[in-house]
Amino acid sequence: MKRSWATLVVAVLTILAAGGCNDYGNTFQNNTGARVASLSPSNISAGGGDFVLTLSGAGFVAKTVVQWNGQNLATTFVNSAQVTAVVPAALTAKPGTATIISLNPASGAGMNGLSNPSAFIINPPPNPIPVLTLMTPTSTAACGTSCANAGFALDLQGSNFISSSEVHWTSGAMVTTLSSPTISGGNIKVTVPGSLISTAGTASVAVYNPPAPQITPPGGVPNPSAGGGGTSSGLTFTITGATPRSAQATALGGVEQAAEETPAVSVDGRYVAYTSVQNEHTQIFLRDTCEGATSACKRSKTLISAAVDETPGNGDSHSPSMSSDGRYIAFSSVATNLLASGPAAGRNVYLRDICLGVASGCTPNTQLVSTDSNGALVGTDSILPSVSASGRFVAFVAVTPTHAANPAAGQANSVTSGSNSGLRQVFIRDTCFGVPQCTPRTTRISLRPGDGSDTAKSASPALSGNGTNIAMAAGKTATFFTRSVSVDDGVFLAIINNLR
Repeated sequence: MKRSWATLVVAVLTILAAGGCNDYGNTFQNNTGARVASLSPSNISAGGGDFVLTLSGAGFVAKTVVQWNGQNLATTFVNSAQVTAVVPAALTAKPGTATIISLNPASGAGMNGLSNPSAFIINPPPNPIPVLTLMTPTSTAACGTSCANAGFALDLQGSNFISSSEVHWTSGAMVTTLSSPTISGGNIKVTVPGSLISTAGTASVAVYNPPAPQITPPGGVPNPSAGGGGTSSGLTFTITGATPRSAQATALGGVEQAAEETPAVSVDGRYVAYTSVQNEHTQIFLRDTCEGATSACKRSKTLISAAVDETPGNGDSHSPSMSSDGRYIAFSSVATNLLASGPAAGRNVYLRDICLGVASGCTPNTQLVSTDSNGALVGTDSILPSVSASGRFVAFVAVTPTHAANPAAGQANSVTSGSNSGLRQVFIRDTCFGVPQCTPRTTRISLRPGDGSDTAKSASPALSGNGTNIAMAAGKTATFFTRSVSVDDGVFLAIINNLR
């Protein structure tokens, strides 16, 4: 009985083995079709279009079909060593791997026509190369031996930023990756530690996108070149020589030394414009004190006397005057880098719109105020601005050289040499801010000779909130070009309702 059972088992195994030799794909049978030596391409990034896949090897026939994960592809026979197939975009829409195999027609028992399988890699889409267009600030003072708390926030703007973007700070041969950047769309905010600004010099700031992670093929290595990424062009950051810090100076955005000059304050008391010496020049700053604001408000400081690239003005600025909401700040300056249109010679009055309270569509900008209707006030020093509550009107003093008789030269009017206080003219500029179909214009309000004993110092005009009246210390010999009211000996109120 035992012998008969053993005979039966052997017979069953023999039948199963024989059946496996005639079954396509049966694990008991080796592939008997063509031999695939290579794929071209062997990998592709997900999300592309249709492409042609080339199989190279030996043993291909006219009716060979290429299969992608068991799905037949439209195949073209080239020769016995090569076939091509069109891979639809839908098959490579997502990252992953696919098994490629060719199938020759079966030629009889034991000949299944299958080639050896080859792995095809669908990598994640490549990362883009970042583009860096703007950096704020672009300079700060060296912190010397006091760098523990000298770190500052750096704001970068551009495009093609991704969640894994890195900010690289290159100084000399040393590249530092700044830690924990906050990335949102086309904006990156990151903190520069004080250790990187201890000495004067320059650094290059760039954004780096690492390659997208690539899939490792079986028995191979990933293809990093398919991951894209790269480094943006660098922007230059300047670290200037340190300036001594006064007890009243703040540590925000560089070394400052408080200047003794009258500040300006918004009507609600939240915003204060003031002068402060930074890196050898007096600059105008605006401080948000957050007084009366929500708990989410963070105290901040904004440079007002800023160049087109947001760097500090290259000359001294003075006498800030502010609109009631803090959006517009007027000031005088000898800086020559404040206008996008190019430098303005001499001391001029400017008006800075910081776009405070504007939700969108506004870019901070500076315009020249001390200009006449033809675009210039030639040969003057323009000083002591006063701005109306809305920011539309700005009054200022323009000082021109004294003209006096010069009998020796035989001229009735010539510019005298040496020290003189000049002619003082008060102007008001209508900027037309917030008023459609309005043409900006400058109107002269008064003229005062500059050689008398009462002209040792300039006096600032004070503009009313609605811009219709100007109070000024005009002296006894002043000439008014509008109706005026005497307030006291030498103090007048000019009525300028007709400017609207």
